[in-house]
Amino acid sequence: MSAQPFTEEELSRNPTHNVPSNLVAATNRLNFPPSYIVVGAYRLLSDKSLLIPVWNKCKHALLRGVSVAVAYAFVTFRIQRKLVQLFWMKSPFVTGLSDDTFFGYAVPFDLATYATYVSLATQASSIIYFFMARNLRIARTRAWEQTVASRHKSADFFGPYVEEWNNPPVVDEDRWAALAVARGRVATLFFKRVALMAVRLTIPVGGLLVSSWFEALDTASYLHRPYFEAKKMTKREIATFIAEHQADYRSFGFVAALVESIPFCGMLLSVSNGIGAAMWAFDLEKRQHYVAELRAKRSL
Repeated sequence: MSAQPFTEEELSRNPTHNVPSNLVAATNRLNFPPSYIVVGAYRLLSDKSLLIPVWNKCKHALLRGVSVAVAYAFVTFRIQRKLVQLFWMKSPFVTGLSDDTFFGYAVPFDLATYATYVSLATQASSIIYFFMARNLRIARTRAWEQTVASRHKSADFFGPYVEEWNNPPVVDEDRWAALAVARGRVATLFFKRVALMAVRLTIPVGGLLVSSWFEALDTASYLHRPYFEAKKMTKREIATFIAEHQADYRSFGFVAALVESIPFCGMLLSVSNGIGAAMWAFDLEKRQHYVAELRAKRSL
């Protein structure tokens, strides 16, 4: 194995540059971070040691949330449909659309009813999430820990941060590192969610993509908080690492935010996303070990 120095160009244009054979598979996975979303979902659904504890932790809160959401939808449906007819149907986004077809296909209900169902599904999902938030947070933590334990690695597997670039970017750590703790800021998170929810409701389908894009870095860095903590990374190290892997964090976070936005199913997928993030962290750590080995050889 050669100990040639890494450069930004080599890492960005040829991620498999000079890696040993035992790291080729991990490096290939790192080429497409959204693949870990699929890996996480598969592991959660196929591994009873992950799925059963999550269900046991969340089932009572889920039943309470569903009961309240159903009652809310039953009581407010007529009111919300009337509001949709008065305001949303006059929006330029829907003006001119047929009231009984969707992109040329016949639908069993009119456009106003469809929009009301979509809006209610989002609201009902938010109500259920409110009841399940604490339980889901605990479930995500336990799923991460179980995923780490399943890899049979010692406690010191996540070592100190190793700089991968010879010339790391100059970063504003308050801008970048803040992404890793953004969800802990209740007021900021609340207003951001309200604004993005308005985008989703105003622009069907496209609004979901737009809001997921804006949430991408926040979501990805939040899912990797346990990784940063395990490595005992400083604020500047977190900022530098996220800046260097910005495209990866944005692509992973975009898909993670998108699937978490799916009404109802998104709550379960928020747990599986944590599992996928843990699997991604393992491959990133293998890369860190490899860079540390190269730097050690270079210093001899």
